[in-house]
Amino acid sequence: MASSPKSTPLILTLLLLQQFSTIATAHGGGGDDNDGDKSDHHLHNRSLILVKIWCLIIMFATTFAGGISPYFYRWNETFLLLGTQFAGGVFLATALLHFLSDSEETFSDLTSKKYPFAFMLAAAGYLLTMLGDCVVAAIMRDAAADKELPLEDGRQEQPPAAAETSPYFVKTTSAGDTVLLILALCFHSVFEGIAVGVSATKGDAWRNMWTISLHKIFAAIAMGIALLKMIPKRPLATTVAYSFAFAISSPVGVGIGIALDATTQGRSADWTYAISMGIACGVFVYVAINHLMAKGFIPQAKSYFDTPFYKFFAVVLGVGTIGVVMIWD
Repeated sequence: MASSPKSTPLILTLLLLQQFSTIATAHGGGGDDNDGDKSDHHLHNRSLILVKIWCLIIMFATTFAGGISPYFYRWNETFLLLGTQFAGGVFLATALLHFLSDSEETFSDLTSKKYPFAFMLAAAGYLLTMLGDCVVAAIMRDAAADKELPLEDGRQEQPPAAAETSPYFVKTTSAGDTVLLILALCFHSVFEGIAVGVSATKGDAWRNMWTISLHKIFAAIAMGIALLKMIPKRPLATTVAYSFAFAISSPVGVGIGIALDATTQGRSADWTYAISMGIACGVFVYVAINHLMAKGFIPQAKSYFDTPFYKFFAVVLGVGTIGVVMIWD
């Protein structure tokens, strides 16, 4: 039987209410489990990105403060000597116990092919960082060659090879070499920051941030001391500019890592994480061995603690610290 004209508005109203309730259920908390999981996933991503942004801010603030601190305060050289070795142990243990293991585990879930992908990428990261140092050393060597002074018998006075000193603590006198020092520091720092940006969890992000910040604080203080010796009468504005350039490099790496992590989903995100962690492992191992342990900070005055024995125990303390922290990983 056909609806009467009076009942037609009522039927239309009921249909509209039913449709509205369906839409509300679909977008509200009463949807199916998959929708709820997607909502939780997006909220998790936002909270993880927020943590990474806080890591970015903390890394910038601590590094910047460390870079300008020698301008106002003369740091104890023993503190830098042993602190640099401790940071080297922290870097080495983080690379091998955390980055390499996470990369290898992720690769084993992504592919059944029996190939040491994580170890290959770690070697590639090591060589990439080594190549960067070779380029910087070659440029500095060419700059030093241009400054050779002729002696009375026609021979050339050979200045000390800049490549024999770590780029972190190299001592030169020209503005060009000072810029190269900053570039060498920033080159490593960008890759270190990427490790924070691609962290899969908030715990990983905080742990990576503190590891990198510990190393960068010592590097920033030592950089400030080296720059003071390069240009003793430089103004505060120059100190701030150099410290800002070094401090911003790791946050730039964090931003790159966040962008990589945000633009990849599913298996693509896992591949990005595994590859990034493998390369970061190589970078960390190179910095730990070649910049922190082997060369480290060279005190100007004779120090009682400047012996292989004390340096070894400082490295052991750094490795042991990360080893204990990894118990709760």
